[in-house]
Amino acid sequence: MTRRAVVTGASSGIGEATVRALRASGWDVVGVARRADRLAALEAETGAAVYAADLTQQADVDALAAWLAETGPVHALVQIAGGARGADRVEDGRADDWRWMFEVNVLAAQMLVAALLPQLRRAAASDGHADTLFVTSTAAQRAYPGGGGYNAAKAGESMIAAALRLELNGEPIRVVEIAPGMVFTEEFTLNRLGGDRAAAEKVYDGVAEPLVASDVADVIAYALNAPGRVNLDLVTMRPVAQSAQHLLARGPLRPRLPMD
Repeated sequence: MTRRAVVTGASSGIGEATVRALRASGWDVVGVARRADRLAALEAETGAAVYAADLTQQADVDALAAWLAETGPVHALVQIAGGARGADRVEDGRADDWRWMFEVNVLAAQMLVAALLPQLRRAAASDGHADTLFVTSTAAQRAYPGGGGYNAAKAGESMIAAALRLELNGEPIRVVEIAPGMVFTEEFTLNRLGGDRAAAEKVYDGVAEPLVASDVADVIAYALNAPGRVNLDLVTMRPVAQSAQHLLARGPLRPRLPMD
């Protein structure tokens, strides 16, 4: 039996890598994002189905749910779409940036769960279990200066996952949260910093091997491919150079030998 996953944020970064990872492990995949041109290229390369939508708009979410119901079962909802805008102190934050972060990270997540949970329940009833998986961030776990808006938005998304897991107790529907730390992708930090490429590159300067999108995608694929009795409630993953949200080593990593 082939299972079908809906992956949001599929046009780049972790979402795109997750489409590839799930296709490689035998899933049918529907990649969802706003940019139809990038989705078309992903469809041609991977064989995934694609659907262009703005998931902050209820009409688009409803249309996606209707299309999915017509085209097959939904065994997994993988919510990766999201993002950050700005690195301002709380006192200097722009309300429009904070509103956007809340819409894309929190409200869109809630709307998708509400729209697709009936289909997940039907898939679980016929095929044993279903999954809903949220990619949040270590920013949901620890605040940092300049991160207030993103901290708040990702903490909100994390609480959706936590509450949903309790609400679905007794049903064969897993609720998984993956919280990455520093991940190098082509767009996340660049978009956050308003397209300032030099500032974006400085974030990763000297960091030995930050995570990349495929690292996170591999963990997502493992969580979904694990036996149905196994639920990875929360996976926090960071590069070795990042011991905590606030503690990042820059420069080569090396062991402290006795002669040091």
